[in-house]
Amino acid sequence: MEVKELIYNRRTALGLTMKQLADMVGVSEGTISRWESGDIENMRRDKINALAVALHVSPAMIMGWEEKPVSNSRQIPVYGRVAAGIPIEAVENIIDWEEIPADWKGEYGCLAIKGDSMSPRILDGDRVVVKIQNDAESGDIVIAIINGHDGVCKKLIKNPDGIVLQSLNPAYDPMYFSKESQESVPVKIWGKVVELRGKF
Repeated sequence: MEVKELIYNRRTALGLTMKQLADMVGVSEGTISRWESGDIENMRRDKINALAVALHVSPAMIMGWEEKPVSNSRQIPVYGRVAAGIPIEAVENIIDWEEIPADWKGEYGCLAIKGDSMSPRILDGDRVVVKIQNDAESGDIVIAIINGHDGVCKKLIKNPDGIVLQSLNPAYDPMYFSKESQESVPVKIWGKVVELRGKF
């Protein structure tokens, strides 16, 4: 298999767009396109290593020296800590990468939790894997974006008048939002927490 085919095949198998792979490697989307067209002669060593990490293969495989992938997983970005007033969707706020199974469908991100409002279930410094979606079921743990940029991790409770974002720690008061205030504040669901990972 040629290197250009390896890059394309691994990228698509991991469910990555050219832009997502470009962001992970630190190059432009056009560079990924050139690599997949076979123009890899001027690929820098640091980009070879970054590409190998993103595609879950060895650098030697990128160089065409090996034939088998080394993992059946894909990487997702870890964004800035929730509830810190950080615009978590901004690419420049990616602070790390996590791995999830390659066969998980959909778009995912990972967030570091700040504070103890979700203790004892989720502790300060824990990371949560989030399936990015704009709605969730009542009772789900979600990441909500308030005022367009403040990310909070809460239990979502739906009622006929609106929603409640509830902490698991009883020391914190629930956050009530009517249907009108959801639009005016605004309050949006960014995703559903699907996995908890311990402190790092």
